[in-house]
Amino acid sequence: MTLVTRTARQLRFVVVLALATACTSTGGPVPATPGSGTVAPSASAAGILTVYSGRSEDLVSGVIEDFEQASGIDVQVRYGDSAELAATILEEGEASPADVFLSQDAGALGALAEAGRLGQIEPTLMERVAPEYRSEKGEWVGVTGRARVLAFDPRVVAESDLPASVTALTDPRWKDRIGWAPTNASFQAFVTAFRRLEGEDVARAWLEDMMANGVRAYESNGPIVLAIDAGEIEAGLVNHYYVLEEEAEVGRDLDVSTHFFSGGDPGSLVNVAGVAVLQGAENRAAADRFVDYLLSQDAQTFFATQTFEYPLISGVSADERLVPLAEIDAPAIDLSALADLEATLTLLRDVGIL
Repeated sequence: MTLVTRTARQLRFVVVLALATACTSTGGPVPATPGSGTVAPSASAAGILTVYSGRSEDLVSGVIEDFEQASGIDVQVRYGDSAELAATILEEGEASPADVFLSQDAGALGALAEAGRLGQIEPTLMERVAPEYRSEKGEWVGVTGRARVLAFDPRVVAESDLPASVTALTDPRWKDRIGWAPTNASFQAFVTAFRRLEGEDVARAWLEDMMANGVRAYESNGPIVLAIDAGEIEAGLVNHYYVLEEEAEVGRDLDVSTHFFSGGDPGSLVNVAGVAVLQGAENRAAADRFVDYLLSQDAQTFFATQTFEYPLISGVSADERLVPLAEIDAPAIDLSALADLEATLTLLRDVGIL
């Protein structure tokens, strides 16, 4: 069942207020049964599971429906922007109907963890995912990996001419030739990582220099990829899977390739879409079973083949067209640190990007 979300303006205000006032409630985990994607119905798992999903319906509804069929659990989903839903959970407090929060990025999960709104995930489930893609305190776990890349037009740009760092895109050689999507959550998470890794002053200067260099703004990642294919721009900052998604959508190969920055550059940030169980979840047993399913081979294979994201459990391979996750020279950053979204939004507004 899809519920209605509030406006971005209202909820961004709420997240600042709620982060300052939220209280920690008590509660502990109910052991989950590790699964391989086939979850047998049980009396303890019966009932309704309420999921707040910052991932869009077209991306996750198939997995949720498969879980319902396998488990016998009725899942009600409220879809919306991850930051907005996190703000709603904070505003609702202990009265929130949410059992599970499925987030597009680690930042929103980190904000809820800081506010004491997340319960502990059963350790055997956490251990299915490498430490760098889960909460150190066991409060959330990554479901899929999402790498930042520079998509580019190989017809006009040789990969050998591409920069090693995202900071080099301010060079006059790239004037009026780069695209970005500043209202996109993944871009904002990247800027947050940039701030944490390089400092506020460096991040501000880079944003201002990019604007002075004529960077073009798009509403989301997909249009950037299509603009590169159409020859409107030469390159753009996107998540790794958008080229494959757009090719699947249009039914042909696009004249777009992807480039990873090197040396642990912020431009090659690997973020996660992740999941958490809310503190005091009314249907904790069903929530644990849902997390179990998301980390099963069935669900991980779905994401690897349908959304082209990186699976995070062993035994499931990413699309063969992708650079292996282990070979990405990603920056070393605690993904929970991406919770500092409000400061990023303030910075983007201050420099005139939002």
